Order: sequence, then structure tokens, then C-alpha cells
Amino acid sequence: MKVRIIRNEDVKFLAAFIPLGHKHVRVLINLGNEILIFQQAFIDALIRAYTSVALHPYRKCQALTLRKLSSKERKEGFAEYQLIEVDIDEDKVLHSLTKLYSKAVSNVKVYK
Repeated sequence: MKVRIIRNEDVKFLAAFIPLGHKHVRVLINLGNEILIFQQAFIDALIRAYTSVALHPYRKCQALTLRKLSSKERKEGFAEYQLIEVDIDEDKVLHSLTKLYSKAVSNVKVYK
């Protein structure tokens, strides 16, 4: 599996927008050689995971996994497929992710 680190200097343009005729926010990231567009459900999950680590006094890792939710399980207007927080062995997952990150950093390619 290819692992790619996106650095701030790799992003040529970023925009959050609601497409005409739609209700949900999208986020576009232009990397120069490719454009990524993220749906609101993904961005919401990313923000939940990020804030649960960044703003927590001791948590260092939060994992989410894909779940298909029935209409009874989710709030009105929420997507059927959601990234949901899962219980993890934080130390084990953190060590595994750190190892992956360290390997990726040592192989960083500069995209232009």
C-alpha cells in the first residue's frame, strides 16, 4: 500500500464549498498533480477524530471505522455510511501508526 504524507507546501489550493443544488459542504484540495474532493461526512469524522486527540488532556490516538447505519441508528440528514469511533488498545495502535509514519517520512517525495 502506498503511503503519502501531504505537507502544507504540497497544497496549491484548498476550498470548502457547498455545490449549487446541494446541502452539504465539500472540501477540495488541489495538490497540483491531482485534486481531492472530500464529502462532508468524511470531514466531520476527520474533525471528530482530530479534536478528540488535539483537545484531550491525555489521549494520543483515536480510531474510526466504517459502518453502515440504518435510518433508525443515524440522525436525520446523516449519511448511511459513517466513520464511527471504535475502542482500541491506544498504545498498540499508536506504536503501529508511529512506525508507519516514520517509514513514510523517511521516503517523503517532493511533488511539484
